[in-house]
Amino acid sequence: MIKQFVFLSVLTAGTAALADAPTITKVEASRAGMGWRFDVTLAHPDTGWDHYADGWELIDEAGNQIAYRELMHPHVEEQPFTRSLRNVMLPDGLRTLWVRAKCSQDGWSTNTFELTLAPE
Repeated sequence: MIKQFVFLSVLTAGTAALADAPTITKVEASRAGMGWRFDVTLAHPDTGWDHYADGWELIDEAGNQIAYRELMHPHVEEQPFTRSLRNVMLPDGLRTLWVRAKCSQDGWSTNTFELTLAPE
């Protein structure tokens, strides 16, 4: 049985957000078997190979990386865009995590997207 949860913008702003930071607009999490699938939609003013959104990560409350999705190329003509990460194993009892995006020029965004998984 696949359970799917859709979470829309619960965005936590950092103290000094970068002007060109990627913005996470939607996250979908679905559970199948032992793992999870995460579909992350983000927007960024990609200009080409010199400046584009190049990854996103799932982190826990302590800031530990749970999973990382590398984005291999610019998405100049495809904005916003969605990319997935499958077979993510979450620690037992983890119900809240954060998604953070990265840009090839400015590094990690100070904005995070809080995601709360429904209990099973």
